[in-house]
Amino acid sequence: MFDTSVRATLILMVLEALRPVYTQQNMDETLRQLGGLLLGSIPTVICFLLLYGLYLILVHQPLTRVLGERHARTEGAIDKAKADVAAAEARTAEYQHRLREARVSLFKAQEARRARAGRVRAAAVVDARKHAEAQLDAARRAIEEEKTRTKQSLEAEAERLASAIIRIVLEPALAQAPVGGR
Repeated sequence: MFDTSVRATLILMVLEALRPVYTQQNMDETLRQLGGLLLGSIPTVICFLLLYGLYLILVHQPLTRVLGERHARTEGAIDKAKADVAAAEARTAEYQHRLREARVSLFKAQEARRARAGRVRAAAVVDARKHAEAQLDAARRAIEEEKTRTKQSLEAEAERLASAIIRIVLEPALAQAPVGGR
């Protein structure tokens, strides 16, 4: 704020600028009135300055300090929340990375088990095929042996039956025929 001497100087300068309009007598009267006004306003200015000083000390500075602390706490809480969110995102990314790695290892293990099961299945098929071929060969040999035995048995039976038939058919004829011929 302006102190009284500066005010008075300003007022005088304004009046000096307006001087040609006024006469000397009007000027003296105006200056006296102005001086009286300035003298009467000094207690008001002092009260105003005192009130302004008390406002600064009692209201403005504590309010500014409280608002600053509040802002600092709010900013601190926001910064902490941002840090927590960033940490949570980092943990989430790490969990997702671990999950992907676990899935990849699980898929690899499943693929290895499938491949191993395929090899075991193929080996079992080969073994079953060999076993089936061996059984077929044994069955063929058994059938061939049975066929040979049956053929020999049938040939022997056929010979015996042929001999029996010949004996049965020729015996009566031989018994009737004279011995010396006819």
